[in-house]
Amino acid sequence: MREFGAFDYIIVGAGSAGCVLANRLSADGRYKVLLLEAGGEDSNPWIHIPLGYGKLFVDPKVNWMFQTTPQPGLNDRRISQPRGKVLGGSSSINGLVYVRGQKEDFDAWRRLGNVGWSHDDVLPYFRKAEDQARGADAFHGQGGPLPVSDQAEPHPLCDAFIAAAQEAGHPRNDDFNGATQEGAGYYQTTSRRGLRASSAVAYLRPARRRSNLTVVTRAHATGLVLEGRRAVGVEWRRDRELARATAGGEVILAAGAIGSPQLLQLSGVGPGDLLTAHGVRVIHDLPGVGADLQDHLQVRMVLRCAQPITFNDDMRSPWRMAGVGLKFALQRRGPLTVSAGYAGAFLKTDPAVALPDTQIHFINFSTTKMGDKLHAFSGFTASSCQLRPESRGTLKIVSPDPFTPPAIDPNYLATETDRRVTVGGLKVLRDIMRQPAMLPFAESEVEPGLDCASDDQLLAYCRERGSTIYHPTCTARMGSDPGAVVDKRLKVHGIAGLRVVDGSIMPSVLSGNTHAGIVMIAEKAADMILEDARAV
Repeated sequence: MREFGAFDYIIVGAGSAGCVLANRLSADGRYKVLLLEAGGEDSNPWIHIPLGYGKLFVDPKVNWMFQTTPQPGLNDRRISQPRGKVLGGSSSINGLVYVRGQKEDFDAWRRLGNVGWSHDDVLPYFRKAEDQARGADAFHGQGGPLPVSDQAEPHPLCDAFIAAAQEAGHPRNDDFNGATQEGAGYYQTTSRRGLRASSAVAYLRPARRRSNLTVVTRAHATGLVLEGRRAVGVEWRRDRELARATAGGEVILAAGAIGSPQLLQLSGVGPGDLLTAHGVRVIHDLPGVGADLQDHLQVRMVLRCAQPITFNDDMRSPWRMAGVGLKFALQRRGPLTVSAGYAGAFLKTDPAVALPDTQIHFINFSTTKMGDKLHAFSGFTASSCQLRPESRGTLKIVSPDPFTPPAIDPNYLATETDRRVTVGGLKVLRDIMRQPAMLPFAESEVEPGLDCASDDQLLAYCRERGSTIYHPTCTARMGSDPGAVVDKRLKVHGIAGLRVVDGSIMPSVLSGNTHAGIVMIAEKAADMILEDARAV
C-alpha cells in the first residue's frame, strides 16, 4: 500500500460536481486538495466536439458503459446507463443541454425540511456558476466559470417545430431558465465558441496550475478509510498499485448517483442486510444508501424528412461531410456544434396540471439508438420525457469487489401516473408533428408509425422502445427522515468527516436535464464546506 500523503480535502470523482469542488476549495491556497478520478485525461478530441457525444456513448475508454437490470416495465430489457469515466465525468460525454429545472422543484426540496434549498436559495449559485452569452439579469449570471451559449445557428426543421408547437397552442419560450419554463424554443448549451465546456474545461483546467491541488487520474477508489464512524481517508487502485491518502478535513464523494452509493456500500455504510449478504462489514446501517433511484425515461419518434436537410443527408454525401468538417474547423459552426437537444419544449399533457410535465428534445438527425449509425434515409427525431416520474428504484452492490458494477434498477414505468404521462407526452408530440408548419418537412412517421394509435398501443411502444435520457439521481438523497442519507449541508448521517456532493443527493429528480443542477449543488456545497472550516 503506497501512502500518498495527507490533505485537507479528498474529492472522489472529477465529474460535473468534483471539478467545481476542486476549483473552489483550492482557490485561496489555504487548503491542500486531492482530486481522484477513475478515468483518464479528457484528451479524446470527440469530447470537445459537441456532436461527438454520439461516439462517446459506446467508448469504454471514457464511459463506464453501465447497464440496468432487466426492467419489467420495459419488457425486461436492459437499458444502457452511460456515465463519464474521464476528467469532467458525464459532463464530458453528455448532450450539452443547459436546463436548470422548475422553480417548484427546489421549493419542494425545501418543503421536505431541507432548509437553504428553495429556489430563492439556489438561484444565486446558478448565477454564480454561469457565464451567460446573453448577459446578466435577474435569472442569469455573467463572468462565472461555466459558459452558457445559444445554438450557433438556427435550422429550418427546428424553426418549423417551434412554429408547429405554437400552432398546437403552446407558447414560444426563448429562455427555459428564466421566469417560466413552459413553451417551445431553442436550447442553450454548455459550450463556448463551438466547443464543449465540460466541468473539466470550465472549472478544473484553470485550477490545475495551483500547487495546493493534486489531480490523480486512473485512480479507481476502492473504499473509504474509516476510524469508527469518521471518514479519515480514501484508498484507490491505480494500475496495479494500491494507494491511500488521509484527509484532515473531509472526504467528499462526488462520484455520481451510481459511484457514490456504491463506494459507501463497499465501505460498510448502507443497508445492513445487503452489506452482510455480500460479506461487507457493516460500519453504519444506513438503509437509504442506494435507495430511491430516479431517472428520466425518454421515448422517441422518428420521422422521415421530405427535404434533404438533415444530418443524415450530410453523412451520406462525402462532399457535404467535407463541408461540415471545414465549417467546424474554420468557423466552429454547423452540425458538429449541435447538442443532444437542438430545439425543444416543456409542455403539459393535460391542461389541468399546474406545471409542464413533459420535456421534448428535437434533433435534426435520426438513428435506431444513441451511438448507432444514422439512418440511411433523411430523418429527424423528437423525443418525449416525463419530467417528474413517481417510479423509484435501487442501486445495490452485487459483490465486495469494487471493480464489479452494481445492480442498477431504475424501475421504469412502475406507476400508473408514469405510464399515463409517458403516453400523453407522445400524443402531445404527435399533435405538434401534424401541424401546418411541419407539413413541408414531416413526410411520414417511421416510429412508432401510424398503426400505433390507441393508448394501449402507444404504451406497448413505450415499453418496447423507451430508454434513459441519462439522468440517474437520488441514491443518497438529502433529508432528515429515516430514509435520507445526507443532511441539508450534505453531511452523511452518522459518519463524521464525510459528505456527498453530486446528483445522488437530490430528493427528487429535477424537471429537466441535470448537469446544471449538479453544478449548482457543488457551488453551494463548496461554500458550506468552507464556512464549516472557518467555524472550527
